[in-house]
Amino acid sequence: MQQRDVTASKPVVPAGSAAPAAPGGRRGLAFALLASVQFVLILAMSVLNVVLPDIQREFGLDRPELALLSASYGMSFSGLLLLGGRLSDLYGNRRMFLVGTLVFGASSALAGISPGLWTLLTARFLQGAGAALAVPAAMALVRVVHPEPARHARAMAVWGGLAASGGTAGMILSGVVAASDSWRWVFVVPVVVAVVALAAAPRLIPEGPVSRSERLDLLGAVLVTAGIALLSYGLVEAPERGWTSPAALGPLAGGVALLLGFVVVEARVPQPLLPLAFPASGRRAVALLAVFLGAAGITTIFFMLALYFQQVRGYSALETSAAFLPFGLTLVLSGMCVGRLVQRFGPRVVLVTGLTLSGLGLAALGLIGTDTPYAGAVLAGLVLFPAGVALVFASSTVTATTDVPREQAGLAGAVVNTALEAGPAIGLAVLVTLATGHATRLEHAGASASSAQTDGYGFAFTVAAVVFAVAAVCAGFLLRPRTPHDGT
Repeated sequence: MQQRDVTASKPVVPAGSAAPAAPGGRRGLAFALLASVQFVLILAMSVLNVVLPDIQREFGLDRPELALLSASYGMSFSGLLLLGGRLSDLYGNRRMFLVGTLVFGASSALAGISPGLWTLLTARFLQGAGAALAVPAAMALVRVVHPEPARHARAMAVWGGLAASGGTAGMILSGVVAASDSWRWVFVVPVVVAVVALAAAPRLIPEGPVSRSERLDLLGAVLVTAGIALLSYGLVEAPERGWTSPAALGPLAGGVALLLGFVVVEARVPQPLLPLAFPASGRRAVALLAVFLGAAGITTIFFMLALYFQQVRGYSALETSAAFLPFGLTLVLSGMCVGRLVQRFGPRVVLVTGLTLSGLGLAALGLIGTDTPYAGAVLAGLVLFPAGVALVFASSTVTATTDVPREQAGLAGAVVNTALEAGPAIGLAVLVTLATGHATRLEHAGASASSAQTDGYGFAFTVAAVVFAVAAVCAGFLLRPRTPHDGT
């Protein structure tokens, strides 16, 4: 493995691009800057979780309005990711990174001073749009900063862990702010990081390759954006209103129809927004499924355990955030070694191990009861799952981005992050529905509300554990090395 940068030969940079970043420490600073922005963009998804009741009281929101506010960032983020990735490849990675970061930072400031619901909703939608531009570009720029295959693979392993770490940090930050005077403080960190990134990026980060000769698939962009937005909205409404209610079924059907139309268009246009062979590759499909499951698992744990801690066990918002600290600490410790583990054992072994550990963590959480000690099954789940999911994200990210042409680096970042966003939307909706249905059946059988609610959560965690176990078996089979010298 290469241990030292070779400064005598520099990577070729397209005409009109900035010079490559300097080797050594400056490359480290460039990666740290990109990673910090990625971390905060993911943090922003969960940063309102614990303070939502405070916002509801201040603005007088009903449950549908609260659900829309909760989902608004993810709806625009996921809906625009493929377009953001394509724009990054067409018009330059650094340019789109700066534009996206600027939109994200400005809308974060707007969110912090919002006088009412519609201003805050608009700001959250714009935050998601800025993130959709910045995230694929940032991921593509990692290859520009570390073009050597070995260094790039190790950087991608670290990058994969940022999703879980950012989501956890958002949850903890939300809980800390909930104990302060105002929920508006949650937007300070995004604004500060955006300002620093905008000031430092032009000096630290070179431009990536561009392909301006190709055309932008506008019809595909409209179809996929509208389809994902409608599907996301339907999934938000389904657990609350029922899957067959018009409020859920209409958006779900419309979203599926638009996405099917998107697939038809992509199969026919000469320069598609998403070449269908790109995510359909067997190895890449396994990696994207693992990202999807990891994101779904994290969101489900945060959502259900936050309710369990506060509604069943009587924890305060600050105590709830403190209860998740072992989760965050385990992620940090795991993230410190995932790069070396992937390089030593290969993505296949690390992914199977990660899925297995994650499944064991979910199985432990499936044992929770109304009086389960925190230091028992709950703590075991909050340690085993993050240890596993850090391995899942790292190995999946490496697998999904291996052998991707430089001119499709933005597309690869968009596809990986689309799977990351789809997990919480689809996975959480399905598992919440399972938990609610199980709890309702128990209540009808005479169980108390708190007991039925807790058993519903346990049932959903157990189902998720089984899915992870099946995924581990599939990953072990489908990611077998293609040749004796192929470590992936």
